[in-house]
Amino acid sequence: MKKIDLHIHTVPTISDRAFTYSLDSFKRYVTEAKLDAVAVTNHDVFDGAQFRQIQQALDATTVFPGIEINVDKGHVLIIGDASKLEDFEAKAAMISQRITKVGDSVSVKELVQIFGKLEDYLVIPHYDKGPAVAGETLEQLRPYVCAGEVDSAKKFVRNIKDVTKLPPVLFSDSRMAVDMRSLPTRQTFIDCGMVTLEALKRCLGDKAKVALTERDGNKLWQVFENGQQLSTGLNILIGARSTGKTHTLNQIFKSVKRVKYIEQFSLVQRDEATYEREFRSNIERERSAFSDQYLAGLKRVLDGVVKVDLNANDRRTTAYLDTLLRSAEEADRQDAFSKADLFDEVEFPIGNVTTLQSLIESVRQVIENVEYRPIIEKHVDLSALKRLAIQLIEVLRSKILDADKRRLVNSLVREVKQGLKIRTSAVQVEDVDLYEVAMDRKRVERFKDLVESLKKGAVVSRDTLQGFTIEARKQAYSGAGEIRGASGTKLAFGDAFRKYDDAYGYLLELMQIEGLPPGDFYKLFAKIDYRILNKDGHEVSGGERSEFRLLQEIADAQNYDLLLIDEPESSFDNLFLKSEVNQILKSISETMPVVVVTHNSTVGASVGADYLLYTTKRLVDGVPEYRIFSGYPTDKQLTSVDGEVANSHVTLLNSLEAGAETYERRRQGYEAVKN
Repeated sequence: MKKIDLHIHTVPTISDRAFTYSLDSFKRYVTEAKLDAVAVTNHDVFDGAQFRQIQQALDATTVFPGIEINVDKGHVLIIGDASKLEDFEAKAAMISQRITKVGDSVSVKELVQIFGKLEDYLVIPHYDKGPAVAGETLEQLRPYVCAGEVDSAKKFVRNIKDVTKLPPVLFSDSRMAVDMRSLPTRQTFIDCGMVTLEALKRCLGDKAKVALTERDGNKLWQVFENGQQLSTGLNILIGARSTGKTHTLNQIFKSVKRVKYIEQFSLVQRDEATYEREFRSNIERERSAFSDQYLAGLKRVLDGVVKVDLNANDRRTTAYLDTLLRSAEEADRQDAFSKADLFDEVEFPIGNVTTLQSLIESVRQVIENVEYRPIIEKHVDLSALKRLAIQLIEVLRSKILDADKRRLVNSLVREVKQGLKIRTSAVQVEDVDLYEVAMDRKRVERFKDLVESLKKGAVVSRDTLQGFTIEARKQAYSGAGEIRGASGTKLAFGDAFRKYDDAYGYLLELMQIEGLPPGDFYKLFAKIDYRILNKDGHEVSGGERSEFRLLQEIADAQNYDLLLIDEPESSFDNLFLKSEVNQILKSISETMPVVVVTHNSTVGASVGADYLLYTTKRLVDGVPEYRIFSGYPTDKQLTSVDGEVANSHVTLLNSLEAGAETYERRRQGYEAVKN
């Protein structure tokens, strides 16, 4: 197995943070990480002179020339053959000429024009890593791509298991800086002999030949620069009090990005009233996405209704009728100015292109969708869809141009009408769009019906989580205080609430409240309230609230790359730990690494860990030195990174059972009362 890192930065660029390059740091990294091959891949730049210096300094390691290019807003690594350095240097210079400021990029077509046969290079896009290459851009690149770069062990394993995904690679993406204190721990192992460009392409294209570790494949991955590994599944961390377990968790938290850390006692109930408020607040925050989605229809309607002024419409209509009658009564008083065609001319209506814009966006999404591409192509001709999109865009441009012309003509008509009005005593008929006035009334009626429907109490959603039920219910607000709480402000809503039964009148009152964002109005007409029910269908008790929060926090870890839990037994009983917590921990560890610190055999011995870590502490010249021994749960011995060993049987009994003697005595006690 060869250890490689093909994503290393040595030049600060406009797309990068500032750093001072150090060849010594680069050499230290390659030596201590024992890398067999590296690639220098700076953002949209290749420094040939610097590359030759690096190549000479790292003579025992294969060094590839490369460049990280911004392609249609995503990043792609292009890695070449060191034997064709001058050619690569010239092509990279063409990229640098095109990308000169933040936001610049090249298209796939331009990339091919510059590099020619892309199949002669190693092409690795950001895949499960931002800024990712996706959609049509990825499809255009796919014939040349052999692997996709990810940014965590979780995503590496997920992509390895998914047959629809590209083979993953995990690289450091590090800056070889003067101040580089800790060494990167993200590299990929490949099963190949000599490390050549062709060998890399063949190996990286085969999931069976890429791994996170040399000996254990994708079961383990390196977390600390000293070589300490963790399982990609469920890790149990044990040890006596004050031996560095929490210290180790904190180290992991600092070493890995996007970590969910559930600290000891963080979910324990304290003051009842305060805890109740915090619990409800957390539930509402966690479920805010559902509330926003449920109220999305109201928000769309409301965005149109806030522009409606029925009173102004009534005044314009009244003025129109009054001036129309007076104009008819005074027809005999008309002069040359009032008889002009433009004197009573109405303005052109300005059409709305929102629907057309939404239609174009919908067609674009169908065209660019990758996930359901086979189904789409089965029923729809994509080339026809593209022609449809082009025609719709042409219609949109035509409508926008037409609207601009109408606005220009309307401004001229207004100007002429104003000039004629000044020069005559005849009555000029006020302009009003009666169709729009009628539509405004319909909009308000629809809005009122929608709000009244939302105010009627009803359960709108039920979700389950390990025996708990999360119930969402819509209903009317009961007072101004509830509305203020929903607004997240300290503004007064007393006057507005007096009009609460009249949706439109209430909206007008909300619009008068200074400092209240119009974008938040939709939250203030009906509330979405949440209840958590236990297995018996009753609202949860104080202890059950803590249990639910733990399960919710663990489930939320799916959005992260690593889950850390510090001694869950400090807050929860064994039956809950064994039935609910162990089950969800085991389930989530199938998709991401999990580390649990425990002294409890219910978790430590029963959960079915994939990997075991044992911490110890000793004083060296009065300074505590923490050590970690690790191995598989079935190993007779646990081993430290420097080769020391600890007896697994003794370690487990001392850490989880308070020693063999205590364990045996307790076992005998259970036997005595059995049956």
